[in-house]
Amino acid sequence: MVKPWWIPSLGRKKDHGFSAMKQNYIQLTRVFLDEEAMINKKLPKELILRIFSYLDVVSLCRCAQVSKLWNELALDGMNWQRIDLFDFQTDVEGIVVENIARRCGGFLKTLSLRGCQSVVDSSLRTFAQQCNNIEELNLNDCKKVTDSTCQSLSKHCPKLQRLNINSCSAISDQSLKDLADGCHQLTHINISWCDHITESGVEALARGCRKIKVFIAKGCPNITDRAVMTLAHLCPNMEVINLHSCSSLTDDAVQQLAENCLNIRYLCLSGCPNLTDTSLMTLAQHCQALSTLEVAGCSQFTDAGFQALARSCHLMEKMDLEECSLITDATIIHLAMNCARLEKLSLSHCELITDEGIRHLSTSQCAAENLTVLELDNCPFITDASLDHLISCYNLQRIELYDCQLITRAGIRRLRNHLPNIKVHAYFAPVTPPPASGATRQRYCRCCVIL
Repeated sequence: MVKPWWIPSLGRKKDHGFSAMKQNYIQLTRVFLDEEAMINKKLPKELILRIFSYLDVVSLCRCAQVSKLWNELALDGMNWQRIDLFDFQTDVEGIVVENIARRCGGFLKTLSLRGCQSVVDSSLRTFAQQCNNIEELNLNDCKKVTDSTCQSLSKHCPKLQRLNINSCSAISDQSLKDLADGCHQLTHINISWCDHITESGVEALARGCRKIKVFIAKGCPNITDRAVMTLAHLCPNMEVINLHSCSSLTDDAVQQLAENCLNIRYLCLSGCPNLTDTSLMTLAQHCQALSTLEVAGCSQFTDAGFQALARSCHLMEKMDLEECSLITDATIIHLAMNCARLEKLSLSHCELITDEGIRHLSTSQCAAENLTVLELDNCPFITDASLDHLISCYNLQRIELYDCQLITRAGIRRLRNHLPNIKVHAYFAPVTPPPASGATRQRYCRCCVIL
């Protein structure tokens, strides 16, 4: 039996072979050590340091284990200006944040602790004291963070520009008041799902942080018209505004946003059921730079509002009109005629849409050049004819057809024959089997019996 080459033979030859292998290993090790020495001699430390600056956290830690010199260079604060610990979220505890803060000090500009739920205020206090040049901090879903952290940031981090405290449920108005006192350079803030925040906190923030460009407050039901009006008056440079599920807002708040913040390019008002066409017409009049509009669940909007918007906002690229149940084909026709840049359009649960609207859309400039996503879930009047119209939309990448009862597999096959790379998401309910011969038909299908 022939043994593998890595298993030494018995007897005297074994010793000879093993000695040879050992000698080769020693020589190989010497070569690698020489190569390392050569790299260190050929390249100045400054250049190696610059190369290391392009590496991620894992690669830097690996380089730090190569040699004493590389350890020194890899762990140099210059290489740790931007740190994202999301991939290690389950392992990151307070001591890790404190060690990073002490090692990086003033070099650290960006830190993401997204999902690091073990991090507490005391560690972030140390971080704020050590890293007072921090410009961007992501604390998304850090459940143990409280107002104390924002107080520390206010005292020690005057250069902070971007702060994400999404889903930090213990945060209250006091945090925003502290930020307003000490973080006047703030331009981006995300307070989504911090449901203790009210108009008092938002008003204080607006007074102290007038450079805000991005304001995201999804799921903050206590934010009122007054809060949004104050924000609009004092922060006129806002470009991105997300007020998803701020359900008490009315047309008055949107009117003030439109009249004061002329550079809005992204606006989300989904889940604000009190809004009417007045909001859309005000946006049409003042916000021609608008490129993304999300108004899912705004059930009072009609064709009149969207027609006005389409005539004025020609830069529109993404629109979510899900559950705007009063709109008809007239809205689609105006969007097709006026919004040539449209890339994504959601019409799910717009139950008055028909094949005629999709026909106009498919012959428009946006369909021919830009349209990539079309969502038509639960549009009961959409048939295979719509899919035949969409064959000419060569850039279409995804179409949603859940609960479109008049769509057939044959229609989807024809669409895929012309657009082979398209993703079609549809659902076909299983056919109830016919009753057995001579037996009475069951009143319910098998699924209903199980339920």
